[in-house]
Amino acid sequence: MNNDEFYIKRCIELAQKALGYTYPNPLVGSVIVHNGEIIGEGYHHKAGENHAEINAINSVKNKELIPESTIYVSLEPCAHYGKTPPCALKIKELEFKKVVIGAMDSHDKVNGKGKKIIQDEGIETVSGILEKECIELNKRFFTYHEKKRPYIILKWAESGDGFLDKDFKPTAVSNTLVNQFVHQLRADEHAILVGTQTALNDNPSLTVRNTEGVNPVRILIDFDLKVPASFNIYSHEAKTLVVNSVKEGTEGHIQFIKINKDHFLPELMEALYKEQIQSVIIEGGRFTLQEFINADLWDEAMVIRNENLKLENGTKAPAFNNTATKTETFRDNTISFYNSK
Repeated sequence: MNNDEFYIKRCIELAQKALGYTYPNPLVGSVIVHNGEIIGEGYHHKAGENHAEINAINSVKNKELIPESTIYVSLEPCAHYGKTPPCALKIKELEFKKVVIGAMDSHDKVNGKGKKIIQDEGIETVSGILEKECIELNKRFFTYHEKKRPYIILKWAESGDGFLDKDFKPTAVSNTLVNQFVHQLRADEHAILVGTQTALNDNPSLTVRNTEGVNPVRILIDFDLKVPASFNIYSHEAKTLVVNSVKEGTEGHIQFIKINKDHFLPELMEALYKEQIQSVIIEGGRFTLQEFINADLWDEAMVIRNENLKLENGTKAPAFNNTATKTETFRDNTISFYNSK
């Protein structure tokens, strides 16, 4: 690993600290190096606050060293005025000696413009360092901007004989260790989605309980508005989008989005893109999950299995014939991870 890679790796480590907090912004880390020594570090904490580069610059004690320093950043510095001024201009103004960029930003507002502003100033600029890792760090952000839809994670828990529940009644399939993992997943992702049947059967809250973190935006697909307003999914704990074919409008923290049942997936993707939802966990049940699987509309899948549990009768787990990229053991449960690519 060369020096540039070493410092970009540090940028990625810093950026990851804010996972779950920056939506709809990307995760970005930045490091400032003078004569082989780190003199400043920063990352983007949450949307609306300083970007990583500014936090790194602010952390430098002796600002006079900046013109002799290199600034490393995991994602191309922004070139547009949003809630904060463009970082590319700040880097140009402070006359850094060199700029090293992990991944370029495919987002139309940046896309090479940040790098160009810096290069036009005559500052040496290198990009594409640990690019694969930097793109992986922001897989949600890149998928959202390039595919005009959220990054989609399918998730369900099934028994050893392939059922989601026993006799169509809510049944605990996964153990406490897995439940902790699932709550961390909720805290990391932007939104979580269930269909009518799951909401009616399980009355879930879809909030983060067994770990620290932000509650995801809840998405309920309920075409005929069958789920009573007294149910947990309507509680005040998180913003909730109710996708239906009856009405639209906002009532407090609940937003009703009207779509056409016949073209539900493309219209749902369009609605979530408009709402700037960058990632979504599809928690099911079977019907909803199978729709996404059949349309090949997913990026990752996680299947929790309790091999020793035999439920014999109930809701069948989705039909899914992919090969796992890895499987991890959580006591008597396993989680198999799949990637669509």
